[in-house]
Amino acid sequence: MTYKPPRRPQFFYTTAPLPCPYVPGRTERKVVTEITGPDADTLHDRLSRAGFRRSHNIAYAPVCPGCNACVPIRIPVATFQPDRSLRRILRANAGLEGFDVPARATAEQFQLFQRYQLARHSDGDMATMTFYDYRAMVEDTPIETQVIEFREPDDRLMGTCLMDRLGDGLSAVYSCFLPGHEKRSLGSFAILWLIERARALDLPYVYLGYWVQESRKMAYKARFRPCEVLAGGTWRTMTDADLGEVGRPAALVSEPAS
Repeated sequence: MTYKPPRRPQFFYTTAPLPCPYVPGRTERKVVTEITGPDADTLHDRLSRAGFRRSHNIAYAPVCPGCNACVPIRIPVATFQPDRSLRRILRANAGLEGFDVPARATAEQFQLFQRYQLARHSDGDMATMTFYDYRAMVEDTPIETQVIEFREPDDRLMGTCLMDRLGDGLSAVYSCFLPGHEKRSLGSFAILWLIERARALDLPYVYLGYWVQESRKMAYKARFRPCEVLAGGTWRTMTDADLGEVGRPAALVSEPAS
């Protein structure tokens, strides 16, 4: 008889209140847990389906008192079709090519990351990150992770996307792009690229993290329709009624996994 050691219990913790980075005047709290061990990929898959996101070897989900603004969102690859505005973005970036590279930080990536932070998020915590902080963000991962480098035909680096491979899809962890090319909508192009990559890999979903309608930085994710939101523990198709609400309706409350 083969002895199986008892499964290590999974512990969840709640963070202290902090100012919300998305909606001014609100307070943010998260439930967090560690992703470690030989079953890290399986655990990360389960947590992702439950609305968690990964940072380093930690998975987190919002549990903010009195606020449900952060709504987990994903794109079902099989049914997604780009609308006219998204097709324009594809045409505007026809020469841009994405390359899968190992999750290893480079000086070239970090230089682009710094320029992006100073241009778009100069008042945020990430604007002060050193190369070693950036390297930890990229390389400190217990699961299958890659960096997608978006390059012009002349090899100029235009953007990067840190991407996790899940059992049922791809997860966009963090993206940054060369400032000064806003008309090309490079962030939206990266999502379109991930959708096509998931389709080529026969993976059903692309996970985009949280849709926050009240945040200009996070509301754009709803343009990739049809998409799904996590509502009451179940993924369902986003409707026009969801977009019509300024605050988050109670139906979109997502309970963290236990």
